[in-house]
Amino acid sequence: MKKIDKINGFTLIELLIVMAIIGVLVIVSIGSFQSSQIRTRDTRRKNDLEQIGRALEIYYNDKGQYPDNSTDFKLNACEDLGSGPTTCDWGEEWSDENGTIYTVDLPADQNVGFNYYYLSDGSYYQLYARLENDEDGAIPTIAESPANYGISCGVLNCNYGIASSNKMVDAGRIITLD
Repeated sequence: MKKIDKINGFTLIELLIVMAIIGVLVIVSIGSFQSSQIRTRDTRRKNDLEQIGRALEIYYNDKGQYPDNSTDFKLNACEDLGSGPTTCDWGEEWSDENGTIYTVDLPADQNVGFNYYYLSDGSYYQLYARLENDEDGAIPTIAESPANYGISCGVLNCNYGIASSNKMVDAGRIITLD
């Protein structure tokens, strides 16, 4: 009788185990990747509001007041076309009637359905955004649950804000649970 040589290779069980391990690793890495994308977008939102705040302070130094908000809660301070200041759209240049450019690109939220919220009467300003990561320490809480400022930042209420030094972020705002 002829001896049959054993063929080296993987068994079906070994292949299934390897595929299961790879599947678990893929699921874990996708979750981590999505979480890092959310944190990155939230960091950008915070930086955008800080950039707008710096431009507002420069405007205040030039004009002696902050720009009023428009009816859709944007800055009412763009180039004067002879009929007074016009609404500045997020994502466009912010300049005045003298040609002073305060920002080449007034930051806009990159997430479709989200937008920034600007409130001012000329003596102060408040800027708001919606952060996606509910565990961000900058989000107000009620009994350890994430809360919001009760104003719309698009499809959801705003839950993060900054303000001029003479006004609190939540002054006049009712903070409610998400």
